[in-house]
Amino acid sequence: MRKVYIVAGVFVIVFLLLLKESFKQETWIKETTHESSGKQEKEEAITVTLHRDDAVEIKPLEEYVMGVVAAEMPVSFEMEALKAQSVAARTYVYQRTLEVDDTTASQVYKDEAQLREQWGSAYEENWAKINTAVEATKGEVLTYDGAYITAAFYSSSCGNTNNAAEYWQKDVPYLRSVPSPWEAELQDNYESEKAVSAAALAETMGTALSSLPAITYYDSGYVEKLCVGEICKSGREIREAFSLRSSSFRIVESEEGFVFITKGSGHGIGMSQYGALGMALEGQNYREILQYYYQGAEISKANV
Repeated sequence: MRKVYIVAGVFVIVFLLLLKESFKQETWIKETTHESSGKQEKEEAITVTLHRDDAVEIKPLEEYVMGVVAAEMPVSFEMEALKAQSVAARTYVYQRTLEVDDTTASQVYKDEAQLREQWGSAYEENWAKINTAVEATKGEVLTYDGAYITAAFYSSSCGNTNNAAEYWQKDVPYLRSVPSPWEAELQDNYESEKAVSAAALAETMGTALSSLPAITYYDSGYVEKLCVGEICKSGREIREAFSLRSSSFRIVESEEGFVFITKGSGHGIGMSQYGALGMALEGQNYREILQYYYQGAEISKANV
């Protein structure tokens, strides 16, 4: 009889231990689920203040990122390029404390109505592709020394990216010139021409022209300065004065004056979108693309 009591006692003890462990596990699952749910709700609650046409719109962060990617990069681009654009766009708005405008001075954003008009019957398919890219990188941003970077991007380089210090006159350690050879083959209008009269160029330079202006270049291939005698203007100044597609240009004479022949499109700082496409076509993923164009930057989750 004593053996029966001992065996029964052992079973009771084992049962109580199992019950206790089951309770602990259930509590852990509930706490973990609650924590995960809370974090997800917090992420979903993040909004962007968007200034558009003298009005202010409040957009959920990831929806805003989708609208930027759809507006800023051709949907026909490779998925890894679209993912890279997603992280850059998200970083851009975080770095500006989640308040931006809808211009090229910030990031262009398109809403559903605009995209339906642009894409027509392909809207659902295209939107699903953009959603896949954004969702795959959800919450990911670029940082340098623990701070959100200025995730500058543009259409295409001249064969190299631009040093930030040479265009913005501000040194940024992760925005250094790197080779970007893919654009010339991928972009149809990689080179463009713009005619400028001799009078217009003379007015911009502030002096009469007696010959073809002299041009000096940075190692990156972008114009450092254009000079007429002792008077010089920076490549950026000339680009902005004549609305050139980039500050990588050469000049030839014409009957009417001069023709600027420009390579690439945009300021050339940070990620080249056509360069990202080229890297993706070669099999490189979005992380490799981002870490190539933003030297030394880290990819991590945003502080939400």
